[in-house]
Amino acid sequence: MALNYIWSGFFLVGFVAALGQWLFLGDSEIFKRVVDGTFSSAKIAVMDIALPLAGVMTLWLGIMNIGERAGAVDLIARVIAPFFARIFPGVPRNHPANGHMVMNFSANMLGLDNAATPFGLKAMESLQSINPNKDEASDAQIMFLVLQTSGLTIIPLSIMAQRAILGAKDPSDIFIPCLIATFFSTLTAIITVALRQRINLFDRVVVAWLGGTTAVIGGGVWYLANFLTKPEIELFSKITSNLVLFSIIAVFIAGALRKRVNVYEAFIEGAKGGIQTSLTIIPYLVGMLVAISVIRNSGVLGMIVGAVDWVLINLGINNDWTGALPTALMKPLSGSGSKAMMIDTMTTYGVDSFVGRLSAIMQGAADTTFYIIALYFGSVGIRKTRYAISAGLIADVAGVVAAIFVAYLFFG
Repeated sequence: MALNYIWSGFFLVGFVAALGQWLFLGDSEIFKRVVDGTFSSAKIAVMDIALPLAGVMTLWLGIMNIGERAGAVDLIARVIAPFFARIFPGVPRNHPANGHMVMNFSANMLGLDNAATPFGLKAMESLQSINPNKDEASDAQIMFLVLQTSGLTIIPLSIMAQRAILGAKDPSDIFIPCLIATFFSTLTAIITVALRQRINLFDRVVVAWLGGTTAVIGGGVWYLANFLTKPEIELFSKITSNLVLFSIIAVFIAGALRKRVNVYEAFIEGAKGGIQTSLTIIPYLVGMLVAISVIRNSGVLGMIVGAVDWVLINLGINNDWTGALPTALMKPLSGSGSKAMMIDTMTTYGVDSFVGRLSAIMQGAADTTFYIIALYFGSVGIRKTRYAISAGLIADVAGVVAAIFVAYLFFG
């Protein structure tokens, strides 16, 4: 029911906001902008997201099937089983979903969005196969989805590239702040869902895995920051991410050939589900993106920023950071919208200004909650999201708060 009220609220609040701007501010174009935005968003959902995704899904579901036939996915599932058995207690230790989730998380951390989405959708499909109530999200699906919305990425390459395009003196100076903010968001996501599901986070295996992951990420950041120049960090990111991705394909194929699997037939068999998955999610994407466009084009975000500014000024609290708030507010709603907000903020205030850098950190602090819910839950027909939205938004808020503190620490 939460998604039902939120979705309806986007339209109703947007209408009230647009009506107010027409009646009190004389903005006669407001309704046209909102309606034009709904048509544009509907087109984007189908032509720019769902249909291109069909090709990517077809490729990677085929590759995934080869990996399953080769036994690689099962091997990954066995390796990660002790940790996943604790945070996904409803998933059997050797279930393929474990391997699918690991591959999705790995692709996300490396910034490989094109590969991460098919892996994630396959993981959600695997989790749905053991979900006793097919129209309601299971505990495991909620944990998986909320971890998705926290958006843990080791190197925010696209953000650094955009800063370079806009003429930043040091495009990658937000690298470590972004990593800290998104890691804090992910940690909050795990803790929030674990508390709701009564998962013991002090279990030795959980502590060892989380502590080990923290050490690896921290060690990687320390090495990159102290031994590589900024251009070398960007080059390292490009080579490592794409090498890992291509290595996955090569290893899957080699393993399948070793087991005498007909690799091409295995690829075709798996690839057949790509187009169907993309068609399934179209109604969910159209519904969510159109509702988001109403909120964006009706000026609601601007009103929220203005209200926050007014409150902070009257309380005598520093409001230097509110110029980046539109990026934070848009991020849970739309990835492309928040990117546009980030670019606009960096252009307005300066790419190397405090607000410009903060907007970049906020962009990298978490992922797009409502889009991910529409995409992942929509792909398997889940309508009852339970507490997935609230938990995802808590992680988003944690990422934003961390981004503000980290920005003041590094650039304030």
